[in-house]
Amino acid sequence: MPITTVQRLDAPSSYFEKRERRRSTSPKPDPLKDASTLYVGNLSFYTTEEQIHELFSKCGEIKRLVMGLDRFTKTPCGFCFVEYYTHKDTLDAMKYIGGTKLDERIIRTDLDPGFKEGRQYGRGPTGGQVRDYYRDDYDPGRGGPGGREQRPVAKG
Repeated sequence: MPITTVQRLDAPSSYFEKRERRRSTSPKPDPLKDASTLYVGNLSFYTTEEQIHELFSKCGEIKRLVMGLDRFTKTPCGFCFVEYYTHKDTLDAMKYIGGTKLDERIIRTDLDPGFKEGRQYGRGPTGGQVRDYYRDDYDPGRGGPGGREQRPVAKG
């Protein structure tokens, strides 16, 4: 890949690249090339769907917004998916909204290949996000103490 001073906005995240590399060795078309879904992370557990909709609708008409939920309590757990009607609106949201603050938290945005049912639930051992389970600090915007102190790990 040529060295540039500008990073592509639609470049796949390192997580996505690693996951895809493990699955196959044959080259596949880039699923993010025309992606119209955005993963939004590092949200406060108290950020509402309305706040997210108001902010992200500044970049284009939103087709669907799916809040990330704790798998057990069905309460927000700090992420969501924002689906636009066009790829351009999705890139605009990454460019203009990614890295800004919402509820005093710097939000993270990544292109997503598309929402599938079940992805709205946290995959951590306690039902929330994995990152919150391994967090050792106290973060009032993400439920207080890290996940290992919140609730015992569910088996099964």
